[in-house]
Amino acid sequence: MKKIIAVLCIVCLAGLFASAAFAAYPEKPIRVVNYVGPGGLMDVTSRKFVSIAKKFTDATFVVENKQGAGGLVGMQAVLEQPADGYTIFAATTSNIAKVLTSKKDVDQFIWGFEWIAMLMKDPECLIAAKESPLNTWEAVLKDAKEKGGNQIWVGPAAGGNDHLMAMKVWEKSGMSAKWIPYSTGPEAMMGLLSGQGAVYVGNAADIGGREGFTIVAMARAERSKVFPDAPTFTELGIEGLEDQAMWRGFAMKKGSPEEAMVWWEDLLKKVAADPEWREFLEKDGIDVVDYGRPEFTAQIKKDLEDSTHYLKQYGLIK
Repeated sequence: MKKIIAVLCIVCLAGLFASAAFAAYPEKPIRVVNYVGPGGLMDVTSRKFVSIAKKFTDATFVVENKQGAGGLVGMQAVLEQPADGYTIFAATTSNIAKVLTSKKDVDQFIWGFEWIAMLMKDPECLIAAKESPLNTWEAVLKDAKEKGGNQIWVGPAAGGNDHLMAMKVWEKSGMSAKWIPYSTGPEAMMGLLSGQGAVYVGNAADIGGREGFTIVAMARAERSKVFPDAPTFTELGIEGLEDQAMWRGFAMKKGSPEEAMVWWEDLLKKVAADPEWREFLEKDGIDVVDYGRPEFTAQIKKDLEDSTHYLKQYGLIK
């Protein structure tokens, strides 16, 4: 009987220690590393996230900006830290294509991370100048065919997420056009207004507060409540573009403690249900999601497959 009691005591103590270890995270400040500068979309998003997260946790968050090389500097900075769950990378869709076009090791720069929390999906859009005669998809398509591949589409960065979206539209609609990259999205939009292009590829939030633009098509399964006049690609007869979006989320170095990853997944669900967070995103037509590791990892695999296909098809990688 004494032996049985002793064993039971050991089991109980082990359970208490395990619970204490789980509850201990986080014991110190958590660094959230942004690859964009202050005021960039992911910087604003991550700072808003941690401000709302304080409603649900006493954890201390420190948001840092490590700019350079389209996110590779920030990714490297996180990968160089211990796999202890205290350094988080604030990632976006664009990081996937950047790893590929920079010929970085996918196993290191993509699968060196655990993709723990996907926060939102910002649907990709085709945007035109409102006063342009090419302000509907039908007009854009007709003009593109007449120009035999010489129609100009604009946006930021060659090989980025918006460029990839353009490639997908060209392939699925049976048209062709030329991509002219600008240093930033706002510069590309000004180029559109001045007649330097027919279509700008970006997100609905890009035109918030700006006059003179109209959404030609939006990549959603159904129309947005915020932009009810914007047709979906499916409505326009283009299939397979219902779920094209710029996502934002958090990643942690592979090998980090399970309790840290579970903690983040739990925190994500609490923040995702918060009215203030939902208003912050949904006012710009952004869809709130709360994808943990399985869903987020599946998204990364899909993005890698798509990016590799289109970047090879259009000669941006071998």
